[in-house]
Amino acid sequence: MEKIRIIVICGPTAIGKTAVAIEIAKIFNGEIISADSMQVYRYMDIGTAKPTSAERAEVPHHLADILNPDEPFDAAAFAGKARKTIETLSTKGILPIIVGGTGLYIRALLHGIFEGKTSDADIRKHLKEQAQAQGIDALYQRLRECDPHTAIHPNDEFRIIRALEIFEISGQPASEHHRQHGFKDNPFDALSIALFTDREILYDRINRRVDMMLEQGLLDEVKMLLNMGYSPNLKSMQSIGYRHLLDFMNGDFSYEEAVRLFKRDTRRYAKRQITWFKSEPDMIWVRAESRNELIPMIENFLKN
Repeated sequence: MEKIRIIVICGPTAIGKTAVAIEIAKIFNGEIISADSMQVYRYMDIGTAKPTSAERAEVPHHLADILNPDEPFDAAAFAGKARKTIETLSTKGILPIIVGGTGLYIRALLHGIFEGKTSDADIRKHLKEQAQAQGIDALYQRLRECDPHTAIHPNDEFRIIRALEIFEISGQPASEHHRQHGFKDNPFDALSIALFTDREILYDRINRRVDMMLEQGLLDEVKMLLNMGYSPNLKSMQSIGYRHLLDFMNGDFSYEEAVRLFKRDTRRYAKRQITWFKSEPDMIWVRAESRNELIPMIENFLKN
């Protein structure tokens, strides 16, 4: 059975993912599925850089504004909802375009997630050192012995190390984890694109975005949420921007210091996002300023 083809547009915050996705959706008859852990929440619009009503009028957006700020949500829940949405769009002949910066959500959608502890930085580091010392073929042969059902290309160092990491932590092959999770194979044929730009340009965009959020009334949005009865201790309320303004309102920081920390922590978050997406397999990196390159790339993907 032919897999459903989807486009994934990811990258750090403030890189311009929404604008690119809308442009692509218009050209290729697509609709957008938000892969953002904060945009799922109602009433949290400014601080999450949620697409505007005008942008949503241009192209339908899914999985935004689906929960109240005190409702739980995680990668598994996202993956389940996103898969159903993708299947619905596909039956209508609409191209699903996954857009967002929450790397774990995108990974859960494309590759599934494991229950329990399956990650260990020390083991991963040791395996990487072994790969450098012995060559990746030695690790590949070890993987074939402990997990012959995991089909990985012998040169795919990232996935070989990841599969061995899972085996060393759990004592079970990665294929068994996939079987238990009920996600044996990626059900989608995905073209995954990560946008990037020079760090100085990105950091400037982040700083200006924070200023814009404040000008648009982010402080009033935080006050509104508190007046609606949402606790400042909620996970959603402790996200970047919201927690900084709550600290200011509590008198922990001056307004100027809260804004400075807001910008600093957003820049740090963007750096972590970049690191995450660099570790993802099959990711194509495209400079944000050269997004015209995406059109022929997507045309070729959809045809071939």
